[in-house]
Amino acid sequence: MIDLAGKVVAVTGAGRGLGEATALAFAAAKVRVACIDLDANAAEVVARRIRHDSGEALALALDVSDAAQVGSAVDRIVRQFGRLDFLVNNAGIDYTFSIEDLTAEQWDRVLAVNLRAPFLWSKAALSVMKGQGGGHIVNISSTAGKRAWANAAAYHASKWGLIGFTRALGVEGRPHNVRASLIVPGGMQTPFFDRLDVKPDPRNLQAPDNVARLIVYTVSVPIDSAIQEVIITPLTETSWP
Repeated sequence: MIDLAGKVVAVTGAGRGLGEATALAFAAAKVRVACIDLDANAAEVVARRIRHDSGEALALALDVSDAAQVGSAVDRIVRQFGRLDFLVNNAGIDYTFSIEDLTAEQWDRVLAVNLRAPFLWSKAALSVMKGQGGGHIVNISSTAGKRAWANAAAYHASKWGLIGFTRALGVEGRPHNVRASLIVPGGMQTPFFDRLDVKPDPRNLQAPDNVARLIVYTVSVPIDSAIQEVIITPLTETSWP
């Protein structure tokens, strides 16, 4: 397995949930972490925790779907750490409305955060990774990218689209030793469900730490192999298969 110590990762949506767990899991592997989140305080809290444990971390607050902010953030990460080895496109949002009730503005925002943002971050990171001889981009999809249910049309569209984008990214990155992997989690014990009137039974949700450890494992695989896609669900996941 690849020794990750001293390498650099950028994690979007790092202020809470899976993003927070992922940032901490990389830090435990001695990776230097850029914690990116719209919430400046949440990003700083996670970065401060990493630094408290003798790790290196940078907190950046920005809109992950804004091209200028993304470009500036990647430049800042490279200036601070000297390189960018891994990118985890984790940030995501959803509006749980029927197609008839979902507004065009809500549709656009979901697609912006869940699909446009991974494109922007991957585009910026790919240039850096090619220049340094390799890297690894991990996109976080969902079982919503494999199946469909009511009141999640925009979310489904974004997560299905992310699967196709990751495939194309892998093809273009391959000649430059830049790998692209897709992680497809089932339900997790994160704030993602807090906005719902009817919440899933927590016994049918998995700890985000489990998924975070899988992400770290995915980038640790020797460079002559690539984990293309992996689905990880709670054992009692009710929407899969």
